[in-house]
Amino acid sequence: MVFIIFISFLILQRLFELFISSRNEKWLLANGAVEYGKEHYPYMVSMHTLFIISLIAEYLWRPATAANYYLLGLFVVLITVKVFVIATLGHYWNTKIYKVPGTRPVSSGIYKYVKHPNYIIVICEIAVIPLTFHLYFTAIAFTVLNAMMLTVRIGKENEVLKM
Repeated sequence: MVFIIFISFLILQRLFELFISSRNEKWLLANGAVEYGKEHYPYMVSMHTLFIISLIAEYLWRPATAANYYLLGLFVVLITVKVFVIATLGHYWNTKIYKVPGTRPVSSGIYKYVKHPNYIIVICEIAVIPLTFHLYFTAIAFTVLNAMMLTVRIGKENEVLKM
């Protein structure tokens, strides 16, 4: 039952993030933003979709065990930090890479101290979410896939931030 509630929350959370991203995308485009990294974006979306499918499949496949409530608490902390990251970036937060010509990177809030806090959160989520339910295959496989994806993604984003 805990897993069903959790996975439902996770799916709704991700859909809400896509809604925010879509809303911000309209603002960014109206303000002359240019999109970068289009070539890798479909792979990133596929990876995150397969992550949720893998969570469900592995949970159904393996014997039932109790959730780790310490890790569940850590997930709540990660979500809280993500809310602050999204709020700090405001209209600039997006799942895609956009740059409004003539603007400088956000350097307030957590961005004073950390260059890519959202990616740190995603790295932690990819590990914490499956480990909360002892889904070791998903944790390992998607940690590796996410590391490969972020190598491309952060490289492209750093390139755009220097423009």
